[in-house]
Amino acid sequence: MRKHLPQCPLGEGKDNFVQCPMEALKWEERKCLILEEILAYKPDILCLQEVDHYFDTFEPLLSRLGYQCTFFPKPWSPCLDVEQNNGPDGCALFFLKDRFELIDSANIRLTAMKLKTNQVAIAQTLKCHETGRLFCIAVTHLKARTGWERFRSAQGCDLLQNLKNITQGAKIPLIICGDFNAEPTEEVYREFSNSSLNLNSAYKLLSPDGQSEPPYTTWKIRPSGECRHTLDYIWYSQHALNVNSALGLLTEEQIGPNRLPSFNYPSDHLSLVCDFSFNQDPDRLL
Repeated sequence: MRKHLPQCPLGEGKDNFVQCPMEALKWEERKCLILEEILAYKPDILCLQEVDHYFDTFEPLLSRLGYQCTFFPKPWSPCLDVEQNNGPDGCALFFLKDRFELIDSANIRLTAMKLKTNQVAIAQTLKCHETGRLFCIAVTHLKARTGWERFRSAQGCDLLQNLKNITQGAKIPLIICGDFNAEPTEEVYREFSNSSLNLNSAYKLLSPDGQSEPPYTTWKIRPSGECRHTLDYIWYSQHALNVNSALGLLTEEQIGPNRLPSFNYPSDHLSLVCDFSFNQDPDRLL
């Protein structure tokens, strides 16, 4: 079983990318680049956040390519405040129907301090046609901005608890893709690292020691200055799954002096793409 898991935040609105030409932010311009990237990777599974063109673009196009499509919007999407908006943004999950069978699906509205929040997740249990084995794939997008660290931590705890129930305490292998809006120094990162679900971060594979995250997954220039952060992750059940490869991230030279997004790259975040396989003996590390 091989799965590719790109992530490209696709929302439009009040982002203030001061070095990005306005023409490059137009949906017609960005749409072509996004679809080109998806077609280039040909993912078995695709996880997206900040999707506000699901019904007019992603669902009709990707369903024709053989994907089963699921969308879960935020309850109070900031996209709705934008003039001539295209509806609410949210998370979207796509998988190839000739590779996998949908066994169960859950749309999760994340809570924090027992309060329902504006952030969401999708979790689906799939059966691999090739091996007959089950696994769970989830996509999420946690609360943004400095000062909301405890809030993100609470959302992460809620998501982990939901996933524990769905995977029967890690009996079903798990992959979680998301924009966590959190550097590896944050509490929510430690929660996932230390979870009883025995998760590891796939992109550590690219580091020399296999223990470090990439130096950045997003790089943009806003009125407040340059923002270069590691916020996006692919977590996986390390006792049941192997990371066979991970797509290298763009270099500073490739990104260019005006950073992201641009006429070459349609998102302010970089795509994360991994190949996974099942361990032959899923219980060997338990």
